[in-house]
Amino acid sequence: MPLLARMLLSPLFIDIRAGAVSGLGDLLSDRRISSDGHVAVAVGPGQGERLIEAIQPALSNADVFTVRGGSLEAAGELQAELRGKNYDALVGIGGGRTLDVAKYAATRLALPMVAVATNLAHDGIASPVSSLLHEGGKGSFGVGLPMAVVVDLDYVRASPARMVRSGIGDVVSNLSAIADWHLAERERQEPVDGLAVTFARTAAQAVAHRTDGIESDEFLTALAEALVLSGMAMAAAGSSRPCSGSDHEILHAVDRLFPGAGNHGELAGVGALYSFFLSGDDESAALVDACLRRHELPRVPADLGLSAEQFAEAVVLAPSTRPDRYTILEHLDLDPAAVRDRVDAFVESYGG
Repeated sequence: MPLLARMLLSPLFIDIRAGAVSGLGDLLSDRRISSDGHVAVAVGPGQGERLIEAIQPALSNADVFTVRGGSLEAAGELQAELRGKNYDALVGIGGGRTLDVAKYAATRLALPMVAVATNLAHDGIASPVSSLLHEGGKGSFGVGLPMAVVVDLDYVRASPARMVRSGIGDVVSNLSAIADWHLAERERQEPVDGLAVTFARTAAQAVAHRTDGIESDEFLTALAEALVLSGMAMAAAGSSRPCSGSDHEILHAVDRLFPGAGNHGELAGVGALYSFFLSGDDESAALVDACLRRHELPRVPADLGLSAEQFAEAVVLAPSTRPDRYTILEHLDLDPAAVRDRVDAFVESYGG
């Protein structure tokens, strides 16, 4: 009999709404996760710590561990603290760094993981990837998908606006990642997963075409759902390919050369706009540009505090950050002088 369907990993439970953390106690008593709430909780600084105080009664049988930073070392330390204690699950509460550390530690210990996000800075809230700092810079590590995802809009609204806008840049960059994937299909016969593309494109378009902003609960809900869909796209593909192309190659190169020049989503947004400029896709460039403008996100190197020369240096380095990827950068294979010319032309076109 032919196979008529495929199995797709996904969270068992997703709750995105104002006041969502009020249901955390019931969630943790769900027998699919824990029979009696005997869980470990990894909490990040700031809002994560404040949230843990608010929901302490729901965690009466939980042990709380504080996570500082988003490094491979921090993930290893958390893993060592949890080892041998027979927890039913690990609950990560905080921003993207805390969730990435928790996902990594949970995967290494074969524990189910619950992600409780306090901001919407990037698509890591429900992805099978942890981005962690190590001695060589920042690396991406394959991890298990969270068993449950909780996003409380009350805490999202209280997070810095810049962190919420970052998620917009990250999800909109799916469009350039998809374009790069199709380019690799045409030029190198790289197989494209249509389901992963559907998830990733739907996520990006759900945000890119909206005219409201982060002051609206409806927009925040759409953004949170889009970030979850991006995570599902990566789970379907078995890699970050549907959400990470030339845009993220540039992002990682800037991170390596000029750390602190923009956060993840800001860099992804600029990278996506530059990638569409390079490919000559004016329609997609206009869509991304309008979205970045509407949400006051960086669009050109100067908005990130970078000179054209510095951005060009990052573009030259970018392909080496993902040697297995074929994107518009590898396709054009421009030498440093040509890269600088294209960056100058990009700044001239979009710098006004």
